[in-house]
Amino acid sequence: MSRILPVKGSKKLLNAWAFYDWANSVYSLVISSAIFPIFYGALFRVAGIEKVVVFGGEIARAPLISYVTSAAFLFIALITPILSGIADYLGNKRLFMKLFCYLGALSCIGLYWFSLEQIYFSLICYFFGLVGFWVSFAFSNSYLPDIAFPGQQDGISAKGFSLGYIGSVILLLLNLAMVMKPNLFGIESDAGGLAEIKAMRYSFLTVGLWWIGFSQYSFYFLPKGFKREGARKHIILNGFKELKNVWHQMGGQIKLKRYLAAFFIYSMAVQTVMLIATYFGEEEIQWNSDSERTTGLIVSILLIQLVAIAGATLTAKASKAFGNIGTLIVVNILWVLICIYAYFLITPLDFYIAAGCVGVVMGGIQALSRSTYSKFLPETTDTASFFSFYDVAEKIGIVIGTFLYGFAAQYFGSMRYAIILLGLFFMAGAFLLTRVVKTREI
Repeated sequence: MSRILPVKGSKKLLNAWAFYDWANSVYSLVISSAIFPIFYGALFRVAGIEKVVVFGGEIARAPLISYVTSAAFLFIALITPILSGIADYLGNKRLFMKLFCYLGALSCIGLYWFSLEQIYFSLICYFFGLVGFWVSFAFSNSYLPDIAFPGQQDGISAKGFSLGYIGSVILLLLNLAMVMKPNLFGIESDAGGLAEIKAMRYSFLTVGLWWIGFSQYSFYFLPKGFKREGARKHIILNGFKELKNVWHQMGGQIKLKRYLAAFFIYSMAVQTVMLIATYFGEEEIQWNSDSERTTGLIVSILLIQLVAIAGATLTAKASKAFGNIGTLIVVNILWVLICIYAYFLITPLDFYIAAGCVGVVMGGIQALSRSTYSKFLPETTDTASFFSFYDVAEKIGIVIGTFLYGFAAQYFGSMRYAIILLGLFFMAGAFLLTRVVKTREI
């Protein structure tokens, strides 16, 4: 007997969709922001080197991981629209969401064996961890108009981000306890490495298991998707055809195209901040010691995550009172002010204040951007292909934003000037948003 799935707009379906943020957000916090960057740097410090031999040449640690990250996002930007078109054509985007969820989670588990001696295998695990997270998240985003009515989308989008922040903080606290007090968990130093580094390796295992385990609740209730009509031949080519069809459909959607242009610009800055915040704090803030630097950066990351929960909820409420576009304009202006403040950061206290401010606007702008785009979509069941444009814009923005940030930091010799560049992106985003009709008029 086939299982009866909950209907669109039902509390059970909405909660199941939002719960995937709880499952996968541990990757973005533990792997991308907190434990892995510390682990990666520790490997080089313990080995007493700054460069490794890769692809026949020596390369420093920071450019190496940066290039792998850029390559991963380019790969994600290329395959996401193709897979999304195929998923909608086959009517089973849940299958693709599962495949990339498991790919990302197993890659996280693979990071347990990350080492400079096995650098190619190690970088492949890091690469596919990124791919698995972002592609599965793209399919999750595409479900929003399928599972929620327009009036529900702001609230459930914010709830998803809030669940993600809560879940990831819980696991991060456990992982930090393992790293800071490994003996309490029976983790001791041996010939294989220091206890702290071993604890970090175990944290990668917990991320993969958490991701796979908790995602089952979402997979159980989410529908397969809408099956496209007609013969299914040359599926890969049909993926490109779906992209072409979506582009033509967007031709008459002036509001949607204007919003996407604004989103591309300001998202470029948002995602870059998320990726470089830890490195900025490590390099530009005057810490008293290495231990204070590590502790301070971890505290800042936790502060951002906790404050972001309130930020996402407050932004959703503000959008009901002032409209989505008006709220997004204000949030972008707040980002500009934060960038100006960041230019003058010196002490750890300055950095903590900046982290709190970033948390307020980071959670809000992500949740509201996702739901606003969903509201601008035309009436269609081809939601995965439309959301692939959203995700491709975000990923290409990451590639461009991180490259320009790195170039500015290298050219001026300081990351502070690069922060001003991000402020200009937010100013441009706010201006472009003024050209988009207010959400209340939709």
